[in-house]
Amino acid sequence: MVVTQENVAVNGSRRLSPQEIADTLRERIRTGDLKAGDRLPTQAELAEEFGVERGAVRQALRALQEDGLLSNVSKGSPPRIAERVPGLSGEPQPTMVGLAPRLTEAFSSPHVRIDAACLTSETLMVALSEPVRLIHEGRIHPESIDVRILLPSRDINLAFPVPVEAPDDDNPVHQRWLEMRNAQGHVLRHNLRSLRSSHGIDVKVRFRALPFTPPVKLYLLNQAEALIAYYMVARREEATDTGILDMYDVLGTESLLFSFAKNAGERDAAFVVQSQKWFDALWETITTDLTLS
Repeated sequence: MVVTQENVAVNGSRRLSPQEIADTLRERIRTGDLKAGDRLPTQAELAEEFGVERGAVRQALRALQEDGLLSNVSKGSPPRIAERVPGLSGEPQPTMVGLAPRLTEAFSSPHVRIDAACLTSETLMVALSEPVRLIHEGRIHPESIDVRILLPSRDINLAFPVPVEAPDDDNPVHQRWLEMRNAQGHVLRHNLRSLRSSHGIDVKVRFRALPFTPPVKLYLLNQAEALIAYYMVARREEATDTGILDMYDVLGTESLLFSFAKNAGERDAAFVVQSQKWFDALWETITTDLTLS
């Protein structure tokens, strides 16, 4: 079974939000998996697929309706995909929206190479579920997949997320981040490694630990495209079993993703080359082995 964000909680209780469900469906529409005129599954079927209550599905469908992606919306039957679907523009997209179609295109190559430097692998984990699904459906057929991921070391004092007020003892915000980092990494690695036995694909998934908190997230696809987004730090609260965490944190899935392609001119090509050199230098020098506990 392919383990995804839809059926594995990263902290034992986390569920996909309506926005994340809407983003997943939106990408299926924009990549052509759901075509104009197609009828969506029922709310019950979607709730079962994503492991959520129907209320979350209804909110997600409402968001898609507001975006003009659905038509024939009624209580009597599932809506259809609108005949005229707004296309992707050259403008930057939220990371959760923009990454999946770029990864899907990268996975159409016989030899896939993905390098990523980020705070956690949550966005990458979710976005990879789309090309993995297409591989299982036989629609794309890579021969090899090589994924390298740089994540902050567990032993450093992170710049973010951090408590607004320094804790007296153990840092619950750091522990929360560490659990998420490890759980998401395990899911990502499992999803890709399972392709070895199911499809005979040569898969490598490697992690190394950064000695600093990355201020941006960077994705390098097949050494031909660089995607970069800034982490926007904000104060927020989160309810946990032990109380309220008041912290300075980032919402990486909502950061705007800027794309630079080697074939888009000298400026973009230089950015891709230098970004790849930067990543390779970190991988080969000051980073250390990372074990997901």
